[in-house]
Amino acid sequence: MKIYNKIIIDIETGETLYEDSFEYDGPIAECSGGGGGGGGDQTNTIRYAPYIESKHQSFLTAIATYRAALTDSSPYDGHTDIITEAAFFGTGYIISSFPSLYDMYGKFMAGLDIDSLYNQIFADATAGSQINDLVSAEAALLDDDIADNILPRFQVGMRDINAVMTSSFVTGKALIEDSRLKAIAKFSAELRYRMIAVATDRFRTHLEWNKSVTMNYAEIMKLYYSVKMDVDDYNYSMAAKDTLWPFTVLDHERAALGALQGATSASSESAGSSKTARALSGALSGAATGFAVSGGNPIGAVAGGVIGLAAGLM
Repeated sequence: MKIYNKIIIDIETGETLYEDSFEYDGPIAECSGGGGGGGGDQTNTIRYAPYIESKHQSFLTAIATYRAALTDSSPYDGHTDIITEAAFFGTGYIISSFPSLYDMYGKFMAGLDIDSLYNQIFADATAGSQINDLVSAEAALLDDDIADNILPRFQVGMRDINAVMTSSFVTGKALIEDSRLKAIAKFSAELRYRMIAVATDRFRTHLEWNKSVTMNYAEIMKLYYSVKMDVDDYNYSMAAKDTLWPFTVLDHERAALGALQGATSASSESAGSSKTARALSGALSGAATGFAVSGGNPIGAVAGGVIGLAAGLM
């Protein structure tokens, strides 16, 4: 029997212009019964070139040989779950041992007494040890000037007019002492007055620092739980792939069986969120972190969002 792989016939003359055929003497399925509703079984057999059928059979035999080993040996079996706390905060630290957001609120916000804080800063700025040391130093300099210059000139003048033993001498020394006390009091008052602005700036800076600490802890917690969702999704995805491996591995054998019918492709995700969801989650987390790290700079938020989006698509 001759089997044609390809044949070209001139329709008008019926002449064979080209043929690619081979002689076949193997088993065949013959039609039985008659046509026109006469009944009977009919079988159609699709055959391919012998070298194609031979290679395909060898391929199927190899797959059948390793089917049991492939089914029992999941490539996901050795996967170790990622521990979010260890990966995020570093080895040895967990979320319960890290100062919580509520603790930060308790220290810097909920338990914050504004009046007490201002009074403490004001007293430290205007009546601290440094201020007292400056006043004492100014008083010592003024005492030295009085003892070395003012008092000797006063005493010489009073001696020249024979007024050393009079009440004018005592009154003059009292006036010098009064001037000394007024000069020291004026210096102290001006110094403390200038420190009021410093105390106000310190108070404002302290409040801003408390606020930034609380906001940073809030951003850290938001990022932590966002990362935890992604990590849990990854762990569950690996566990699902390991469980479903005996079934999904048969997809390769199914594809091999249908190889002669044409190439097909299919992809599926096992128990994991879509790339779109992961990308959005990464973008939001990255933007929040970039905004916090850059001190509220929008450029930092944009850069963080881009990095988070790229990580989510991986």
